[in-house]
Amino acid sequence: MNEAPREAGRLEVQGLSLSFGGLKALRDVSFAVEAGSITALIGPNGAGKTSMFNCISGFYRPQQGRILFDGENVTARHAPARAKLGFARTFQNIALFRGMTVLDNIKLGRHAHMKSNALQALAYWGAARREEIALREEIEKRIIDFLEINHIRHMPVGSLPYGLQKRVELARALAMKPRILLLDEPVAGMNREETEDMARFILDVKEEWGTTILMVEHDMGMVMDISDHVVVLNFGQVIAQGLPSEVQADPRVVEAYLGSGDPAALMKRINETQEAA
Repeated sequence: MNEAPREAGRLEVQGLSLSFGGLKALRDVSFAVEAGSITALIGPNGAGKTSMFNCISGFYRPQQGRILFDGENVTARHAPARAKLGFARTFQNIALFRGMTVLDNIKLGRHAHMKSNALQALAYWGAARREEIALREEIEKRIIDFLEINHIRHMPVGSLPYGLQKRVELARALAMKPRILLLDEPVAGMNREETEDMARFILDVKEEWGTTILMVEHDMGMVMDISDHVVVLNFGQVIAQGLPSEVQADPRVVEAYLGSGDPAALMKRINETQEAA
């Protein structure tokens, strides 16, 4: 079984505002993520990136604004309902079952799309057994081979190095057959080689699977290298968006990161980060 990827979806955020008591985390945020593109959501610490991701994922409910997916208003839908629509997410802090094998962790990603009920799955008979066998075959041929983790598929996740655990988390998200993939700091804590590998896999997901990708990431070098579109948040507001080359030359972006309006200073910081990695 080797199913074709689901059609990529287009995400649009319209006038989103989110407050926690008197703290305004997001203020009238609007941007679009085009189908089949890689869009990066960046900004200094405390800019509102995680709050934005949690609103898009369905974990937070904004007080104002709308979230549209292929034109459908999904603002009121909770996280499991969005998963069925094709939303999949990885987390900044790895959220895997450390005592389970790589294969079993990846299989959990398909749970929202399984047709067998809990009783049928427990009996492991008939349609449930056939569905399980087909799922395993698809995961091994399409996802495990794609991410080059065949050699660790039967190992417990907790025994793996950090970079491979991040790759397994990406594999589990891909098992959800995403139409839009939300990546929360996919290369945080990685060395240069691991970062280059992950960047390559993200590009391959876009090009070979056609999946829409929205990522939060602090590695500015990677962001500028692989993104089609960049949205910059600061203090819960969009201060710039556009092509990577346009954003990195925007004095407002440079000032938000460095307290200076000199674009050359930001490029120097990006280059220093890449050389130090």
